[in-house]
Amino acid sequence: QVRLVESGGGLVQAGGSLRLSCVASGRTLSNYGMGWFRQAPGKERELIAAISSGRMTYYADSVKGRFTISRDNARNAVYLQMNSLKPGDTAVYFCSARESSRWDYWGQGTQVTVSS
Repeated sequence: QVRLVESGGGLVQAGGSLRLSCVASGRTLSNYGMGWFRQAPGKERELIAAISSGRMTYYADSVKGRFTISRDNARNAVYLQMNSLKPGDTAVYFCSARESSRWDYWGQGTQVTVSS
């Protein structure tokens, strides 16, 4: 079983930056794909960034060029650096892990609020 714990959310003004962290316990993450999702009020949860075990990355168009996903296998952690934040980025951000095509494990989420 994998347990994921996110941190780093908070309130920031538009144009600011935040760095989210997700630390795993229970298993080594090095063979897992990792992703960051977000869910805004009244909207579906969406995948915004992912990184494979081989460090290939994916970004949703909405965050491309502003967000950077990275992983530190030695720390069993994955990060999301978020720059040039916009009010539209306000959401609960979730970390997830997968061994195959399905996202199997989820953190509890961390709130990010961007004020205009």
